[in-house]
Amino acid sequence: MSSISLQRQQHPIPGQPLWQRVPTRDESGRALPDFMMLIPKIGSWPEIRREQAINELRSVFARFEQRVVFADLNLKLNLLWITLRPTPDGCLSLVEAITAVVPEAKLVASQYEAMLGWSEGSSRRSRVRCGWFGQHVLGRPGKP
Repeated sequence: MSSISLQRQQHPIPGQPLWQRVPTRDESGRALPDFMMLIPKIGSWPEIRREQAINELRSVFARFEQRVVFADLNLKLNLLWITLRPTPDGCLSLVEAITAVVPEAKLVASQYEAMLGWSEGSSRRSRVRCGWFGQHVLGRPGKP
């Protein structure tokens, strides 16, 4: 199995592409933001370590079950896809919770977010944004 649903209520349909499974709107028709995190080589980790990480991720999503609408881990691509309900803090608390249990996980920024970071005069390493909220995930070093 190359794709794992990380939420209790979801049951992936074998062979169905991610773009067909990811919800894009909530019950009232509002757009749902999403983001990706890369977990380098998780697909080739020893099975015990990989299962431990998957269980840790499931526990994070259980804590955030009111916000997380969809979570999928693609072991072939080493990619974690998360769709959530919009909140004022954006994805900050969720990203922090994920990196606390799987330190290898890295937030993937879109080209727009990366360009926006560069246009503000900051280096790519020092600033990562969740663009749909315009909130910084990691601020400049030494600053809140």
